[in-house]
This record gives sequence, C-alpha cells and structure tokens, in this order.
Amino acid sequence: MPDPLPPRVTTPLLTLITQQSLDEDYAHVARRRHTDPLREPRRLGPRGRALRTAAVVAVFGVLVTTAAVQTAEQSDSDQSSQASLVADVQQRRATLNRLQRRIDRLTSANEDAQDTLDTTRAAAVAAEGRRRTLALATGYLAVTGPGVRVVVDDGADEKVLDSDLQQLVNGLWQAGAEAISINGQRLTVLTSIMNSGTVVNVNRIPLTPPYTVEAIGDRRTLQSDLVDSHSGERFLLLVEQYGFGFTMSNVETLELPAAPTRTLSYASETTDAGGPEDSEVGP
Repeated sequence: MPDPLPPRVTTPLLTLITQQSLDEDYAHVARRRHTDPLREPRRLGPRGRALRTAAVVAVFGVLVTTAAVQTAEQSDSDQSSQASLVADVQQRRATLNRLQRRIDRLTSANEDAQDTLDTTRAAAVAAEGRRRTLALATGYLAVTGPGVRVVVDDGADEKVLDSDLQQLVNGLWQAGAEAISINGQRLTVLTSIMNSGTVVNVNRIPLTPPYTVEAIGDRRTLQSDLVDSHSGERFLLLVEQYGFGFTMSNVETLELPAAPTRTLSYASETTDAGGPEDSEVGP
C-alpha cells in the first residue's frame, strides 16, 4: 500500500494557517523564557492588550482573506479547466459523429459500386458466352473435339465437283455436326463451295483432291445419321455412280481452325449503264 499523505497536505488551508500562527506564538514565548527565565513577562495594560488583540485580529483577517482569495482563484481555475474539458469532449464527439456519418455514406457507396461491379461482371460473362456460342455456330472460333473424317477423291473418269461436296456437307449438318472444315478451310454461314473451271474453291481458296472433310460431333451417331440423311444418301449414290474414292472413320480428337474473315459485298454504286455494281468492303 502507498504511504499515507502527511497532515500538512491533507489539512484544510484555514486550519493550517491558524495552527501555524498559534504554534509560532507559543514557540516565541518559550524561547524568550528559556533565554531569560528570571525576566517576568511584560504585563500590558488594558490599552496594550486591546491593541495587541486588534493586531492579532487584523493579521488573522489578512490571512483568512488571502486564503479565501487563493481558494476562490483555485475554484475558478478548476471550473475553467472543467469547462474546457467539457468543450473538448463535445467537440471530439461532434467530430466522431461527423466521421461516422461519412463512414456510413462511403460504406453505402461502396456497396452500390460492388453491386454495379457484380452486375457488370455477370453481364460480361454472359456476353462472352453468347459471343463464343455465336462464334462457334458461325465458324469464327477454333474448336477441338471428337467427330468423323471423310476423304473424297476423284474417280477414274469423273472429278469431284462443288455440288458433290455440297451434298456431303449438307448431310453432315443434317446428321448433327457442330463444326465442319474441308482441307483445313472452316465452313461458316458465308462459306461458298463453287467450281472455278475444274477446281473446287472453298472460302475463295482453290483446293486440290483428295478432299478431307472433318466434322466435329457425336462419334456414336454421326456416321449412321449421315447415311440416313437425305443429302447423305444422295452423296453416297454419287460416289457409287461416278466411282469416287471414299473413306469415313471416327476420330477421337479433331482440331478445326477458325474461319478466315470474309469480305462483304453490297450494291453501292451504279455503272454507266445505270445498273448496280458490286463493291467489296473490309470487315
């Protein structure tokens, strides 16, 4: 336990002043008697005692007044300090409330921004899925998967024509093929298969036999469904009629490239004769 405070610290100021004054008076008288024990104390007359009493009262009054002033000043100082502390607490509390309101606003704004971000991300994912699905369906996306490989070659007396390959391709689409290529040329909704003289062109690229047609799809049903399709049946009749070379096999993994970018044609100008003139534009 800490040592108790001395009485000088805990004693009230007025009591301490009174005690000290009396103690000093007694000590002064005792010293005088000790130095001159034979000397009798000077007796004062009524006037002297009155003056002495008045002096003592005056001194005591000064001491009391001084103590009161000091006490009042201390009280004013304490009240001023307390008021300052209260004002500081109120100011800090107001600042805290202001910061809390700002935190609430920022939290709400952050939640709104997060919701917007989540919605945008979901929309971007959905858009990317639609883009890939469309690119796959139109042929502008490289794909890998199982399927069948059909190889067609010219006969002894007859060449394979664009119409013959068209029948084969149509039969594969009817059988459920998801993607088709001929000699590495990916077929799209804009692909043309046509002859230029005796040469077959696909995507405006001239091809030479044999023609390797690869189709991604269900290997378990693709061949049989091709044979059962209307176009597939007609193609097989042509193979038999003209003696084309023909093989068909299942393949575990096929890799079909993306189709090249096609230019579009539209009638935008007129010739001197006033008819339309086809013009090609970039993608």
